[in-house]
Amino acid sequence: MLDLGWTELLLIGIVALIVVGPKDLPGMFRAVGNFVGKAKKMGREFSRAMNDAADDSGVRDVSDSLRKAANPVGSAMDEVKKASKEFTQNTMAGPNKKELDPKRKEQADKIRDHSAKVAQDRLDREKAEAAEKARQTQTAASDAPGDDKAGDKA
Repeated sequence: MLDLGWTELLLIGIVALIVVGPKDLPGMFRAVGNFVGKAKKMGREFSRAMNDAADDSGVRDVSDSLRKAANPVGSAMDEVKKASKEFTQNTMAGPNKKELDPKRKEQADKIRDHSAKVAQDRLDREKAEAAEKARQTQTAASDAPGDDKAGDKA
């Protein structure tokens, strides 16, 4: 709206202080603040009324169509995102998730059990290898010749 920097605002404040006087300056700033607030409120109401009128007349639909025509990749990506969201809601974790029939459920349980067993075996093997490595390093450290202080004295 108005492009006023700090220096311009300072200059306006100094001029207002000289013209109005220090006694009436807070009242004047309060009145200016109330005026600006009312102007902003009127602007918001006008903008809201114009948007409502545009919605009623269908201008928003035309502007959406123009936006989609100007940026076809963006609108296509929006549609892809919307479709993927609907797909995940309806098929992956939706409330309409169907129970497996008993035969398929049994097969799924067998697969889960086998996967858990394989994972546990791998973890056990990794723990055993780590323990063996730690034991080997400990043995190597105890077998290594240390600094012998008694040999230096002789």
